[in-house]
Amino acid sequence: MNKVYPDAKSALDGLLKDGIMVMSGGFGLCGIAETLSDAIRDSGVKGLTVVSNNAGVDGIGLSRLLETRQIKKMISSYVGENKLFAQQYLAGELELEFNPQGTLAERIRAGGAGIPAFYTKTGVGTLIAEGKEVKEFDGEKYLMERGLFADLAIVHAWKGDTAGNLVYRKTARNFNPMMATAAKVTVAEVEHLVPAGEIDPDHIHTPGIFVKRIIEVGSANKRIEFRNTRPRPAA
Repeated sequence: MNKVYPDAKSALDGLLKDGIMVMSGGFGLCGIAETLSDAIRDSGVKGLTVVSNNAGVDGIGLSRLLETRQIKKMISSYVGENKLFAQQYLAGELELEFNPQGTLAERIRAGGAGIPAFYTKTGVGTLIAEGKEVKEFDGEKYLMERGLFADLAIVHAWKGDTAGNLVYRKTARNFNPMMATAAKVTVAEVEHLVPAGEIDPDHIHTPGIFVKRIIEVGSANKRIEFRNTRPRPAA
């Protein structure tokens, strides 16, 4: 089975439909599948539900899908760096399902493990608990949260091989590994593509069985969300 595709457009061919759920890896601007998300934008597909820690920043990553009004709903834990996101939400143009960050991570992990729901103390007695089942265990109240499983996951890795095995680098090993397990089809973009067998098995973060399609995108842009500098004291 050939998993390697020449570009993002061909790698997403036949996978995109209006109204699907897409998981998009990354945290802020670190480890985002920017090439694949741009290809989703270019496809024109609409009504998407997107699961992502956030929506990037204005003009970069998922925010470009907000510009074209292709996202109907976001399931996220943090959206504070995106003015367009805030504008659309406050105007009633975008649905938002907020999750505590650990809860969002566990919902994704549970979905990938085939666990339909789990209980957590996080959110009990707050707005997060509205409409959700609360159950008592050992005298403590817990909130039921549903696992998440998407139609498509797009992830970014530092290195991958032709069998789909992936290695993430440093902070880019954030939501990417768990999202890769929690979708019907996972498409990966990698900075370096090597032949199968070249990656030490002990160094693999995502086994190739979870990855159906892969593209090589070269060295990624290492953008910085906020650059804070101060003058150096004179020597």
